[in-house]
Amino acid sequence: MQLPVINIATAEPPKGGCSAGSCGSTDDQMGHLPDHIRDKVKNHPCYSEEAHHYFARMHVAVAPACNIQCNYCNRKYDCSNESRPGVVSEVLKPEQAVKKVLAVAATIPQMTVLGIAGPGDALANPARTFETFRKLSEQAPDIKLCVSTNGLALPENVEEMSSYNIDHVTITINCVDPDVGAQIYPWIFWNNKRIKGREAAEILIAQQQKGLEMLVAKGILVKVNSVLIPGVNDKHLEEVSKIVKAKGAFLHNVMPLISEAEHGTYYGLTGQRGPTHDELQALQDACAGDMNMMRHCRQCRADAVGLLGEDRGAEFTIDKIEEMDIDYAEAMKMRAEVHAAINEEMESKRAAKTVGRASPRLVALKGDLRPARPVLMAVATKGGGVINEHFGHASEFLIYEASGEGVRFIGHRRTIPYCEGGDTCGDGESALDVTIRELAGCEAVLCSKVGYEPWGPLEAAGIQPNGEHAMEPIEDAVLAVYEEMRAAGKLEAKAVEQQKVA
Repeated sequence: MQLPVINIATAEPPKGGCSAGSCGSTDDQMGHLPDHIRDKVKNHPCYSEEAHHYFARMHVAVAPACNIQCNYCNRKYDCSNESRPGVVSEVLKPEQAVKKVLAVAATIPQMTVLGIAGPGDALANPARTFETFRKLSEQAPDIKLCVSTNGLALPENVEEMSSYNIDHVTITINCVDPDVGAQIYPWIFWNNKRIKGREAAEILIAQQQKGLEMLVAKGILVKVNSVLIPGVNDKHLEEVSKIVKAKGAFLHNVMPLISEAEHGTYYGLTGQRGPTHDELQALQDACAGDMNMMRHCRQCRADAVGLLGEDRGAEFTIDKIEEMDIDYAEAMKMRAEVHAAINEEMESKRAAKTVGRASPRLVALKGDLRPARPVLMAVATKGGGVINEHFGHASEFLIYEASGEGVRFIGHRRTIPYCEGGDTCGDGESALDVTIRELAGCEAVLCSKVGYEPWGPLEAAGIQPNGEHAMEPIEDAVLAVYEEMRAAGKLEAKAVEQQKVA
């Protein structure tokens, strides 16, 4: 089997191969972590904001059953165009999953992590989950193994989990108050009984907290996922963040509720709205005072393959992997070389970035005493930490906040590539309309190129198109645009206007 040649400088393969589907940003989250934790997560795209620019992950759908019901969940099958948790195209047997992992790891040498996240719950299907892990530990010892779980069956499985190459676990914890939990979970299946209401929430919360403590005691890293549900747990998640941190979780990922009616969830069908971009950012910022926050989550499918922000699962269906002849021993050599080169590149960029924190541009901004305010900017990128995507081709934009203190990554916003054209929504909303709506609050959009036609509508919406920083590092470009805005008096004028309004 001929292995692909990877361009390590950009972590991108040759034309026709894997493209970096995500972003570039400083990994401030990593800077606060102890060295022993940094070593465990530095190559983990789901745990490290920096690593997800370079390394890929995959999920295998071997766990169809679930032991709880969530009002935001509807597990679907054979739905390849829908991207959200609980959705898969194929449910695999453990032996099929192992062959798929070997095929992906040989084809995409940047792949470092294999996770089981459903489409039900990994630990509600322990035999299938642990058979998959056992075989992978034997056949692919270079791949990190991860579990995502609701936590109900976690305590009884911690001991067996620790016997495999599993050093990362994600627990979805949406509340620590049973009264809140009763609004999220209609029922749980516990000790061969279906339990409802507050009692069900009490049991689930107790199991989640016990499992979290047991994992930490075993030295297994724990990330906590929480779904932000306006009017249900939005005022409660700060408390959740404090409690899980106190019990040893090292990272908190607050995700927006996905509640479109077409997904068929209870919340979707009853009109429960999801949070706005501002609400999500405000809560993440509030929790960040107590906990390292994850902001690059893409809420992946249960059979996702590739870099975050992309899905190459269609290349590795059961029928296709059955035809592949995989020499994994040879592939491991290639993977080791690729990983070493990427790590060297990451360390080099990290060192340069550390030196660059005292750049003349940033020093000048901090020394400028004129009133100014933070500015949100959208960035179109295919990865590698540079601005390298055409406005019309972008299916998502990365959002950065620039201020006199520097640049920080806020999150991402999905949209529809403008160049697809035509009407895209039932109400006749065009792809450009969707993009402008999704970029609300941003004052500039930085891309490698932008056409004449969308320029006017973007400006009319208060979003300044900018194609002057193609192939430049994202943060340098964002800071340069912010500096230009400040020099032109735009930030000062707007700040004064805001003070008058207040």
